[in-house]
Amino acid sequence: MKYKTDWTKKEDIKRSWYIVDAKDQILGRLATKVASLLIGKSKVEAVPNLDCGDYVIVINSDDIKLTREKETRKFYYSHSMYPGALKTVRFDEQLKKDSTKIIKDAVLNMLPNNKLRDTRIVRLYVYPKGEHKNSGQKPIEIKL
Repeated sequence: MKYKTDWTKKEDIKRSWYIVDAKDQILGRLATKVASLLIGKSKVEAVPNLDCGDYVIVINSDDIKLTREKETRKFYYSHSMYPGALKTVRFDEQLKKDSTKIIKDAVLNMLPNNKLRDTRIVRLYVYPKGEHKNSGQKPIEIKL
């Protein structure tokens, strides 16, 4: 008697929409939960070679928190590869400038670095306030 393992195919993938409220949430803990939803780890039919994840909407990114006074000690670095072109932005300055970039960068660094990473991060929608424009998809609210 032979056993057969069913392997998920691309046309068998069903994607859901989830909404996460980032108000008073810790950045790292929120990013791990969102990355897990984008990967699709909680699904039974998840396979490592296909993108089985769901769509995730994050609202209230202006109200994200960090622990142990990291608001003034955490920096974001960028370099244009020219000598002396290192730019540093502190967390609280980036929060005022563009809070959606903070969550996108955190979630991007939580995703595995492979060929599926770009398609997964495209399914992440981050909004600075409580309203969003994806209500037509009827997202399911998740409490973290």
